[in-house]
Amino acid sequence: MTDTASAPLTAARDPAFHRLIFRLHFYAGIIIAPFLLILAITGSIYLFNTEIEDAYHPDWRFASTAGEHLKPEQMVAGALSAHPDATPTRIDLPTAADRTAVVFLKPAEGRPFRVYVDPVSGQAKGTFVYEDTLIGWSDQLHGALMMGDFGDGIVELASCWAILLIGTGLYLWWPRGANGLGGVLYPRLDLRGRALWRDLHGVIGVWTSAGLLFLLMTGLPWSTQWGSNLNKVMGAVGQGYPAAYRTHIGEHGATPSEKTAQVLGTTNPGVPWTLEQAPSATSHAGHDMAGGAPIDVAQAAAIFGREGLTTGYRLVYPRNEHDVFTAYTYPDQPEGQRTIHLDQYTGEVVNDVSFENYGAGAKTVELGVAIHMGNYFGLINQLLMLAISLGGALLAITGPIMWLKRRRAGLGAPPPFKGKRAGWAVYASLAVFGMFFPLLGVSLLVVLAFERLILSRVRPTREWLGLA
Repeated sequence: MTDTASAPLTAARDPAFHRLIFRLHFYAGIIIAPFLLILAITGSIYLFNTEIEDAYHPDWRFASTAGEHLKPEQMVAGALSAHPDATPTRIDLPTAADRTAVVFLKPAEGRPFRVYVDPVSGQAKGTFVYEDTLIGWSDQLHGALMMGDFGDGIVELASCWAILLIGTGLYLWWPRGANGLGGVLYPRLDLRGRALWRDLHGVIGVWTSAGLLFLLMTGLPWSTQWGSNLNKVMGAVGQGYPAAYRTHIGEHGATPSEKTAQVLGTTNPGVPWTLEQAPSATSHAGHDMAGGAPIDVAQAAAIFGREGLTTGYRLVYPRNEHDVFTAYTYPDQPEGQRTIHLDQYTGEVVNDVSFENYGAGAKTVELGVAIHMGNYFGLINQLLMLAISLGGALLAITGPIMWLKRRRAGLGAPPPFKGKRAGWAVYASLAVFGMFFPLLGVSLLVVLAFERLILSRVRPTREWLGLA
């Protein structure tokens, strides 16, 4: 008979390896459960942003009467008639015949606001500050916890930890016993207490893990650090924004400088992800035109119309003498994206790009983002993303409940491992993972140091976490 006790254990079956993975999963859960819950709730709200706004302000969101739409400049004039001291910065033209336009205005003092304008009568129907609406609040909280770039970094870090959490969770829940599919694909309802919560947590994780990974990976491109670096790398290797942006920058009389050489994500917030890190096109500087006057929005809209953009696009005004008029479409299916820049002095088309001009990597990201936002397949897409988001919320709730029940049973954090072989395998994997997600790599080192130098030496935290 073979002595199975003396047979060498593979790293994956080593108890020390299991304890280390359990410990990583434990810390990842403690760190990101609150953020995962916030992202799940706000993401679920934003999935139905159109439906929510339509229900809340039907009188603002829909045209009062049917008829031929006014020209863009006339819709802007309608908004200015109600707010004569404000300056227009952008107009989102109606996406359907019965939809209103949205004019973006900047007041002399105070926060920028938006005005719904009836496209037939030109009447201003309602005014709002986006950040004060339910959708605006959800958008800000989902993307940056309402804390700007710092909050964006926290969301990025939580997303990276969530990926680690899913990977370690799947390893821990992989069937090893003789229980069949019970507790793996469906919860064993004959269980009670902590065991039942463990089954619920694990089964939800198994059914939603692939979808959650998709949401995390398609959401990370929007992050300030990882996402912008991904965009830059794709652009550098020809897989991102079109090369035409490199060709045209500075061609029209303006030499790129710290004031003019910016990226589109700064000069035109809201442009498709692919173009966020593309260099902004420039117009002739006013002093180079010997007194030449810039074109107005009516002339710009007429040129965009001749280029094929008549409605359903966003028209952005130049911010300064170096900037351009920009028009871009952002449809539910990114294959319809198109962006055009006009020299604000000559009306010349500086750049005209569409989805087919993007690199393969950028196309993949744009498709992923559209599905992530519930746009691509309509209601089915929304409901699928909602189910995954709610699954993430349940994981963020059932995980802490399991921990509390574990503490009541006298158990603490998973015990430290002793095996070097298992440790090196995990640490090597984490090092690779940390290089791909730098914020995660740095935070892992911080957590390890924090545990050893502080948590394990302070009696209340040591006892509460069960580190003794």
